Amino acid sequence: MTTLGTPLSPSATKVMLLGSGELGKEVLIALQRLGVETIAVDRYDHAPGQQVAHHARTIAMSDPEQLKALIEAERPMLVVPEIEAIATPMLEQLEAQGLVRVIPTARAARLTMDREGIRRLAAETLRLPTSPYRFCDSLEELQAAIDAGIGYPCIVKPVMSSSGKGQSRIDGPQDVRRAWDYAMAGGRVAKGRVIVEGFIAFDYEITLLTVRAVDARGNVETHFCDPIGHVQVSGDYVESWQPHPMSEAALERSRLIAEAVTSDLGGLGLFGVELFVKGDQVWFSEVSPRPHDTGMVTMATQWQNEFELHARAILGLPVDTSLKTPGASAVIYGGVEAQGIVFDGVDAALRVPGTELRLFGKPESFVKRRMGVALARHGDVEVARQRAKQAAACVKPRAT
Repeated sequence: MTTLGTPLSPSATKVMLLGSGELGKEVLIALQRLGVETIAVDRYDHAPGQQVAHHARTIAMSDPEQLKALIEAERPMLVVPEIEAIATPMLEQLEAQGLVRVIPTARAARLTMDREGIRRLAAETLRLPTSPYRFCDSLEELQAAIDAGIGYPCIVKPVMSSSGKGQSRIDGPQDVRRAWDYAMAGGRVAKGRVIVEGFIAFDYEITLLTVRAVDARGNVETHFCDPIGHVQVSGDYVESWQPHPMSEAALERSRLIAEAVTSDLGGLGLFGVELFVKGDQVWFSEVSPRPHDTGMVTMATQWQNEFELHARAILGLPVDTSLKTPGASAVIYGGVEAQGIVFDGVDAALRVPGTELRLFGKPESFVKRRMGVALARHGDVEVARQRAKQAAACVKPRAT
């Protein structure tokens, strides 16, 4: 039986999020609805999640001593990593000492924060189908890996980055240096290491939200949301929809791959498993042990969205992954480099039938920074996609 306390009291159930962007903000809201006391941690002040949490803390989460000092001072029941740039070896140390429980586990946080760890686990330990790949520590190694068999076209990514940062496609020798420099600039942590992947001519890519939660007998069960289709530009998600149509054979293979990798990572919570699909064939791409940006569509489509599922699962509560209605999401970019921007056209966006908006409240805008998302629901996914993009296009961020 799960017992939850009262916030800001000696009985409080305290949860700390490491990373408090737009995804973390929604997790914090879901936790607060269950009476959890929340601590939002980020590298800058007034991050979206810090605006709604009981407590806001600003530290360099990649600094092991700062991270240790904060966890020891706050003594949360759960620590929930929400970004990549975290001193995960320190989390493993604190978890081993019994000072905190990391979601889903400290090992899973370490493996999935680094593309090398999770790719070697999936391809070499679990023997899951993936694209051909090599890891490279220099421009020369990257060129050698391409020449030795990866070939063109190929995809280069920093081993540690998020939301497509530093990711690019190489179509020929003229692109190699540019891709290397872009990867070095886009990594969350300056490690000077990339993964280069052979190109798979897939039909589409999906996110399969996979939830590990306990049942009434205390056993861990794996649950799946309906597949989410999405469009990425330079590795960054720009729109998503649910459900994405696929064959029964491909869906079954997708679930088997997702269950294999999440079972090995262990723990409780929601995982965003990214997969390439061609016909009935499926390849593993990546996994995030937390809500996924493409899964923001579930705020319109599911009875329990991905953030509520994550909150429930990590607290040991029952989950429901069923679909409420088909729907779609479309990203609203900043478009300007400025602080304290304003948004015009919100009224026009919300006049589009069946739509909602989430404006994240980020204190600073960049041209390609995600500042909000438009959501749309409709029985026809294609209509929902059109309406989400229409609503997103109505919103015009500008400097004051």
